[in-house]
Amino acid sequence: MIVERHEFASDNVAPICPEAWAALQEANAHYAPSYGEDRWTAQACDRVREIFETDCDVYFVFTGTAANALSLAQLCKSFHSMICHQHAHVQTDECGAPEFFTGGSKLLLVGGADGKLDIGQVEALLARQNELHAHKPGAISISQATEFGTVYRRAEIAAVADLARRHQLFLHMDGARFANSIALLNCAPKAITWEAGVDVLCFGGTKNGAAVGELVIFFDKKISREFDYRAKQAGQLGSKMRFLAAPWLGLLTGDAWLRNAQHANDGARRLADRLRKEAGIESVFPVEANAVFVSMDERLAGGLHARGWRFYKFIEPNVYRLMCSWATTERDISDFIDDVGSISLNE
Repeated sequence: MIVERHEFASDNVAPICPEAWAALQEANAHYAPSYGEDRWTAQACDRVREIFETDCDVYFVFTGTAANALSLAQLCKSFHSMICHQHAHVQTDECGAPEFFTGGSKLLLVGGADGKLDIGQVEALLARQNELHAHKPGAISISQATEFGTVYRRAEIAAVADLARRHQLFLHMDGARFANSIALLNCAPKAITWEAGVDVLCFGGTKNGAAVGELVIFFDKKISREFDYRAKQAGQLGSKMRFLAAPWLGLLTGDAWLRNAQHANDGARRLADRLRKEAGIESVFPVEANAVFVSMDERLAGGLHARGWRFYKFIEPNVYRLMCSWATTERDISDFIDDVGSISLNE
């Protein structure tokens, strides 16, 4: 019987981390006010403000799709466009949610190496979108970390923000793996968000060790006006909000979120190093966050799948993604490397 192994399929496959689980259990011990009037929600929001060192507005939603789509809808009217990388998650994996919740906004796609926006291409696009018959640009969206596991540095974010300001656009950050970016850069969260010009951040918790729940953080409170109504209308106001907020409190108190992200990043680097040294398999993109992208021929990928390993082909024809998480172990990595080596030896 083949045992399925999902360890490297995604960071979504990992269990809830101990800190989030303990906080969830504590919130479950007694009755509490509903719809965000509980102490866990208030404390989690206060902790976010401490971490980002600013008086921001914080909202809890259930999914990353909701976080991205609703925050972009807050920034853009139906006749606006949103500029993003051609491989951005909001383009490839949100089932049209940004367009749906904005009521008609259009995603405008640009390229760029390693999943990052090419500033020159954005400028060229903006130069063309300057008359009444086209969607009016309203926002630029960047992913931190990108879909290819690379991380924007502060100067890169500031350059995008400067371009946005010159064209009177908002800057949105899809931070599903924001924690992994901070762990790599070892900087204050404010340095690559509001200080660099980011208007709204979608801060991911699910991939960092929570069971469910993401944050939408508005660094300018004028922008977030009536976002609570938007979230409610979209079915994102949890009646038992404490069960969204408490795991966040567990993650953010004592910096478990950073330890989890660092562990995942370190696992990805070790996995990439061993694939290179022991199997001669080079990474396609720089390994900066917790993702490793490698080229595999059909025989190797098929052989690993036959042995129970589950992971995704990410780029045609033969680039696969391997993800590490807060729960990735040395044994997981060694077992995978052993199977890669065994299949290669039998060629």
